Amino acid sequence: MDGKTVGRYLDLLVDLLLVRRLPPLLANAGKRLVRSPKVLVRDSGLVHTLLGLDDADAVLGHPVAGASWEGFVIETLLAVAPQGCQGWFYRTAAGAEIDLVLEWSPQRRWAIEVKRSLSPRLGKGFHQARADLQPERTFVVTPSATGYPLADGVEVMGLTELAAVLRQAG
Repeated sequence: MDGKTVGRYLDLLVDLLLVRRLPPLLANAGKRLVRSPKVLVRDSGLVHTLLGLDDADAVLGHPVAGASWEGFVIETLLAVAPQGCQGWFYRTAAGAEIDLVLEWSPQRRWAIEVKRSLSPRLGKGFHQARADLQPERTFVVTPSATGYPLADGVEVMGLTELAAVLRQAG
């Protein structure tokens, strides 16, 4: 299939609100940054149905589980983000990455990493991206119910808890 045809189909899916194109944050001119948007399916339930995943065990045992959780978290947080807050992702060619950057202004950024694990481990790329962006706050979203501090300035939170914090941040 021709690339232009794929692009038109993708545009249609975006227009129908089935797919989100999360733009890259082009914050650091001194780095080689990924410039293409991240494409996320907005409805994780639709993904699970199309893959024939009928219950939670089937979803958790499938390779799509992590990407599905990431898409669900990003959609939820963008839905509750205060007006004027924009969502981005950050990735360099060297591998530094943050799944979601919420930005009110260049001086007010939150970095959010999404992990499906209850005991998340943050890699070198996360720490490098955090050093590049110097966010006001940094969160790791997990499926846990309660939050806790993970490292210097990094907070682990469940999705519901972070959504409540984000609503109040406006």
